[in-house]
Amino acid sequence: MTSIGSPAHAASGTHPQLQAPSLKRRMACWLYEGMLMFGVVFIAGYLFSTLSQTRNAMDNRHGLQAFLFVIFGIYFAWFWAKGQTLAMKTWNIRVVDRHGKAISQARALLRYTLSWIWFLPALGASAALGLSGAETAVIIGGWVAIWAILSRFHPEGQFWHDVLAGTRLIHSQPLSR
Repeated sequence: MTSIGSPAHAASGTHPQLQAPSLKRRMACWLYEGMLMFGVVFIAGYLFSTLSQTRNAMDNRHGLQAFLFVIFGIYFAWFWAKGQTLAMKTWNIRVVDRHGKAISQARALLRYTLSWIWFLPALGASAALGLSGAETAVIIGGWVAIWAILSRFHPEGQFWHDVLAGTRLIHSQPLSR
């Protein structure tokens, strides 16, 4: 990965360069984030079912999906505007703008919307082809692998949704205590 020197090191933490973390580290962080999202889904699902008085998981399924989409958007926009989610802190990764400065909530929301490129093409293809749950999981897994590998074709190793959103993932040194 190419390191880019920048005077923006003060905004990106203690690291003097905007170096992209390795693909392996970013994907490990991505998987860890997915595990942490189970807690968010559990709490949001409980809140939704309580407020909507849903007794069966298949009732109001589309309403629950829309609610989770909004909750995820709030979660990610909030933490990305602060620089890191819990998973990103664990893996020493920070999200910044192209110049190494903190991103606004509007840019974080744009990044969230564009990050659905990780899933929507595969979900759309699965729906169009009428695939089973297992087949859909394979298609999604394949698309995620392709999307991650495509970052190798970016000169700085960034994910393409970050390029489109005007953001970048950088290595971030842990904060000293």
